[in-house]
Amino acid sequence: MNSGEDRKPLGVRPSPFLERQSYRRRRLMDAARLLPILGAALVAIPLLWPSQGSSEDGVPLSSAILYIFTCWALLIVISLIFGFAARRMVVSDDAEAESD
Repeated sequence: MNSGEDRKPLGVRPSPFLERQSYRRRRLMDAARLLPILGAALVAIPLLWPSQGSSEDGVPLSSAILYIFTCWALLIVISLIFGFAARRMVVSDDAEAESD
């Protein structure tokens, strides 16, 4: 049977807020999940540019390729930053667990 040790007093409610570390970890995971959507939107922007065959001045293909390469490199850098931040959070969580 259950002992009275694991029960909380009747007047105490659990906090509606998460711990700071778990909140930050979840927000980092949410941002990492949105990164492919952001990448797809950034890469699709050249599709909205006017073509060179129209009456308006079009965007040269070299500029579009440079834009796509820049977006690709930027997404890689952001992914690296997310990876380093996630690794740092795991290391700090392990250090806290060992100290408890």
